[in-house]
This record gives sequence, structure tokens and C-alpha cells, in this order.
Amino acid sequence: MRRGIATTAVVAALALSATACGGGDSDNQSGGSGEIAGTVTFWDTSNEAEQGVYKKIAEDFTKKHPKVKVKHVSVDFGEANNKFKNAAGGNAGAPDVMRTEVAWVADFANLGYLAPLDGTPAVEGKDDFLKTAWGSTQFDGKTYAVPQVTDTLALFYNKRLLKKAGVEVPESLDDIKRDAGKIKDKTGATALYLRGDDPYWFLPYLYGEGGDMVDADAKQVTIDQAPGVRAFEQMKSLVDSKAAITDLSDGWDNGQSAFKNGDAAMQVNGPWAIEDSLAGKEFKDKDNLGVAAVPAGDKAQGSPQGGWNLSVYAGSKNLDASYEFAKYMGSAEVQERTTKELSLLPTRKSVYETEEVKNNEMVEFFKPAVEKAVQRPWIAQGNSLFEPIKVSQQEVLSGRTSPSDAAKDVGKAYRKILKDWK
Repeated sequence: MRRGIATTAVVAALALSATACGGGDSDNQSGGSGEIAGTVTFWDTSNEAEQGVYKKIAEDFTKKHPKVKVKHVSVDFGEANNKFKNAAGGNAGAPDVMRTEVAWVADFANLGYLAPLDGTPAVEGKDDFLKTAWGSTQFDGKTYAVPQVTDTLALFYNKRLLKKAGVEVPESLDDIKRDAGKIKDKTGATALYLRGDDPYWFLPYLYGEGGDMVDADAKQVTIDQAPGVRAFEQMKSLVDSKAAITDLSDGWDNGQSAFKNGDAAMQVNGPWAIEDSLAGKEFKDKDNLGVAAVPAGDKAQGSPQGGWNLSVYAGSKNLDASYEFAKYMGSAEVQERTTKELSLLPTRKSVYETEEVKNNEMVEFFKPAVEKAVQRPWIAQGNSLFEPIKVSQQEVLSGRTSPSDAAKDVGKAYRKILKDWK
């Protein structure tokens, strides 16, 4: 989800050109009549299991606006960020509307590739959006996206194993360390599988110590302060004490395997892992899977806000229809439908009040965790902040460097990325 950002004068110039000259392959045929028409090209970055539903939902927009044709294009998530930049920067082939990961919005907006949405139909009913979800649409005082779905990390736990060990669901990392011996002795399982290969999984430890990567308002790097050091210490302590097992290269497959087979009683993961987890032998009885908020550190409890937004390309030749399409895709009606059909978490407060969403198993699992989600720094360089964490995280967990030096190294890397920051 986190790609590096390369902002250059050339790219910025191309962005301004794209905005001035228009782009995409859509045509606006409203002819001043007030009724939208023409084509809206939509880049859908959802996964394979979701794309069929999103294609149908997108194309159903024509039931409301029969003079509009929606061109649904599935774009691989791993390629989407660079593909959009290349298309927008080259002023050719960019979509009218794109499903953007929350961390991409500030990046794309900074490059001039996104249309501001304030005062357009796209953001009608903005007070209904969750505060954290709405935050991810903001850059430099303007709105550049419509919140579509939200997510976060949570603690997955094996109810049977915890019951057999005679322990409660942990509320803190200290609880895990305290109970790890009981879990091992009575079940043979390690208490926790710790994701060591992905820096996104570092954030709950950082938030748990009361820290953050940066203070965006003060333009100050904070990850190398005491909470950052302590976050690395917490991860290392869990592994060294054998309360956790980890992997530095293939954390997804190995973590899922350990959890699904009962070799680990708990793991931290997101809503995207629910279906895969339920396919494991430990969860043939799906009621055996429990989900709770991530365990707290010494100072706090929190997990990073993730999710997806809808952004409109600044160079679109059919802005009016694009605004309406973004509004539709982020509407309460569509969010309720995606929760029903895909068990995705809504970004609108009103949708959580509907009976069908209230009774959705995924929402029941993850709403407590989402309520504790922490907004990431919505800055243009946000994607670039993860790679330095990944390097230092692996150095610490492999024993090649100390938590203190790891935090210092990340801080140095950040100051190179954020050149004018303290």
C-alpha cells in the first residue's frame, strides 16, 4: 500500500499542464442543458474478489443518469500509483475517477493531478463522514477525495486456545507477555505472530507508546524520539521473550499459516484477512475467530487508519459527470450495498445505524478497532515514510542494530525526505 514518492520540478510542470489542458478519454456531451452525459472512466483498484461487485455498482450509475456511460477499468493495486502518475503527468490516458488508497490523495494532490472537490456535488453530506475518514481527503486546506471505505488493524485471536490456556483477551502488550507462558504450556501455541516484514504493522507499537512518525503541524520529525525507540524495544522484547514469533520476508503467508493452523494463538491483521483466516482448520467453526482492538502499549492504544477514497482527475474532460459519479460511489446507498455484498466498512456514520450493517459480522468484528484508529500524517511524502521503518524494523528484529540506533536511522532518513523539517 505504501509506495515511494518522487516529486520533481518536471513532474510538477507536467501536472500543471495536465490541469490546464485537460486529459483523460471522456467526452462531456451535456451541451449546457444541465443534464450530465458522456463517458466517465473509472479506475477500480479493488482486489479480485471485489472487482465484480464494484463493476456492477459503477455501471448501475447509468440507472440514475442514463446519458452517461461508465467505463470500468480494473487496475492492479500494486501498479496503480505509478500508472496514474505516468498517465496524469503525460496528460494522456488518466481516468476521470480513481479509487485511491488513503495515503495517495495528498501525493496526487500535491502534484496537481486531482480536482478540488469543495463546493461540488461530490462532497455533499460531508458531515456524515467519519472524522478519520474525512481527514484523509484533505490536503493544503482543500478536499481532494470522497471517503469510500475504511479499515484498520486489529487483534485476531483463537478463542479456543485462549480458553484452553485460561487467559483473557489481552488488552495490552504486557498482558501478552504475562500470559505467553500459559498459552505455550497448555496449548503448545506461541501467543502472538508478529509481522516483521511490513512497516505498516509497526504503527500500533508506535502509537501505543504515545508517538507518531511526524508532527505535520509543527513540521517536525518525531519518530526518533523516546516513543519511537520504545516501539522498537516492544517488538524486540516480544520476540526475545518468545511471546511472539516473526518472519522478516514472507510475513503474510507465514503469519496466516501459523494462525490458521493454531501454531500462533493471536496475530494483528486487517479486515482483508477475515475470509482467509476462516478458511483455516482452526476456524472451521467460524465462531472460534475473535477480533478485538490492538493491544495497548505503555501509553496508549491505537492502530493506523487505512481505507480507500474516490478522487477526480484534474484534467478530466467531463468534470460534472465525474463529480456526480464520485458522489454516487461514496453515497450511503452504495456504502450500505458494499457492506452487504463485500463486508467492507463504511465511512458514513449514518450507514452504521442501518439494521443490515449493524448485524454484519465484519462490522461487529472491526467497528471497535476502527473507533480507535489513528489518522496518519496526510502529507505528500506520506508513502515515503514507510521504507525507512521497514529497514530499521528488520535490523532490530534480526539483532543487527539496537532500538535506539534504529530510531535514529529512521529519523535521519525522514529529514532527507522532508528537507525543511526539524
